[in-house]
Order: sequence, then structure tokens, then C-alpha cells
Amino acid sequence: APRTTMRKVLHVGPCDAPGGMATVMQTLAEHPPEGWEAELLSSHAQGGLWSKWRAYRRARGALLERCKNQDDRPDIVHFHSASDWSWRRKHRLARLVRAYGVPVVIHFHSGKFDRWLASQPPKRVAVIHSFLHQEGVVGVVLSDGWRSALEPFIGPTSVVPNPVRSTSHSTARDANHLLVLGRPDPVKGHTFAEQLVTELRSEHPSLTLTLTGLDRTDTPGVKALGWVSEHEKQRLLQTASLLLVPSGYEGQPMVMLEALACGLPVCTSDRLLDVPSTVGVAAYGNLEDWKTKVNAMLVQPPAPEAMQAAVEPHQIEAVANLWSERYASLIKP
Repeated sequence: APRTTMRKVLHVGPCDAPGGMATVMQTLAEHPPEGWEAELLSSHAQGGLWSKWRAYRRARGALLERCKNQDDRPDIVHFHSASDWSWRRKHRLARLVRAYGVPVVIHFHSGKFDRWLASQPPKRVAVIHSFLHQEGVVGVVLSDGWRSALEPFIGPTSVVPNPVRSTSHSTARDANHLLVLGRPDPVKGHTFAEQLVTELRSEHPSLTLTLTGLDRTDTPGVKALGWVSEHEKQRLLQTASLLLVPSGYEGQPMVMLEALACGLPVCTSDRLLDVPSTVGVAAYGNLEDWKTKVNAMLVQPPAPEAMQAAVEPHQIEAVANLWSERYASLIKP
């Protein structure tokens, strides 16, 4: 079939996996810049190393087919990367794509890419730096803070924040209902959140905590829901009193942006970069500081108008315009 007049961007990454990166990919694919159409290609699978390797090989085969076919070739391939092995896989795929002359975006989502780079041999870091500054390649990070953290290793990058969809604000929230959303990884702080609610319930017996990601818990006042549907996640965001993000690191947590967009106050750890001013911040792993901050935010939450203003730069229309500029910089006249 003949090509349409629309330019085409292909998003490559863990679009089918639970988590914030998949949410970003799906949102960008559903809302491409004006004049563009977007598709998704999964390069990741849940499970063990063999499942992940097969997913990578399938993605590689699909990219080869697309790049060889003049009528189906994307104008840009937009890679979504974490760090470590995620980056290595995307780097291999991006080099393959560049061999066919297709421009690429390398979009860094990881909250520990700087630490990973610092642990690598200088030659490996130099290879990454060199690749990101070839013609037809652009590196993109999530915020000015991340640009400052990463540029000593990988040189100048562009900043495009994560997008968030518009949503309505709830007018009937539960009282004293804390919420943690995230995969069951120790870095997400589920165990710390359970300790926190146990401490708080000695003063506030009605306080409850809902956890997603974990399938079970024996902690009084805590409900573990495992993985939840998008509909259930939105219900929780609309009914909880306060979202906790006690993570050891994050890139730019989508749950924080989604919570603010629907008027749910947020308290994060101080390990996160570039947190909006309306978000409460407590010292990572410090129960006393978290108790103080959570108590204060339950009594006096930030104004809904302030939370809405905090996510204005993340509204999908604004973010799509930024991507339009980045894509245009890669397309030869």
C-alpha cells in the first residue's frame, strides 16, 4: 500500500509490562504530535531471562522487517530505556535501525542511570556518549535535574517531561486512606510504607493503607491488591487521601503525576529529583520524618488548584508539542 502523508514514529520498549514506562509509551502512542501517527513495538516480556531474550529477538526481527520495507519503514524509532541491560538491548536495536538510515530517539526513564553510568568502565561510557551524539540520534531525559545529573557522562541532552492525561477531580475522598502504587520491588518502599502505617495507627486507629503490586500482607490496616486494572487504579486515585512514593529512586514517577492530575496529594522521598513544589517531601527511610509529613498533609492537604498547576507542563498537548520539535530536528528537509 502507498505511504500516507502522515509521518510515522515507532515506540519501542516495555509497552505491555505493568509500570510507568508502559503508561508513558501508551499515552504518547495515543496522542502523537500533529502530523504524526504512532505505533508500539514491545521489546520486553515478564518472566525469566529466556522470556526477555525471546522478546528482544522478536523486536529485533520486527525492526529489521520494518526498516527493509520502504513502504512500512518508520520515519523515527523512539526507544524507551531504563539502565543496565535495558540500555544495552536498546543500544543494539538502535544501531541496527541507524544502519538503515532511520533516525532514533533514546528516551531515558531510569531513576538510577546516573549511578549505573558511574559504575561503568570509562570506555563503555565513552561509547554511549559517542552514540548519542551521532547524526540522526537524540537523547532525551525527563527533567532539568536529570539533564544536570547525566550530562557529565553522556553530554548535552534534550528535556521532555512525562505526559499525563487530563482527568476529573474527586469531591468525595476517603478519610485517612494512604495509597502506594507500584511493582513489588524493594526500591518502591512497600515494606517501609507498612512500617509507617503501623506507627501511625497507634495514634490514628482508623488509618488504612492500600498497596498494589504485592499480593498479600499480614499487617493490620493494610490491604494488598496485587496488580490492578487501569480502571481500578483510577478509582484508587480518586478515593484515597494521600499517595505515598517512598522509593529509593525514580525517574519521574507517573503515579505522582497521575495523582496530582486528579487532585490527590502526594508525599515522596527526598531521593526523587525535580518534585513539584506542591508535593510533600520526607527523608528517605526516616519513619519519624514521614510520620510528621503525612500527619500534616492529612490535616491540611495542598489546594487542588496548586496540584493542577503543578501538572500543567505535563499535559499531553504540551508534551506532544515538545516531541514535535524533537522529531522535526531529526528529519532532514
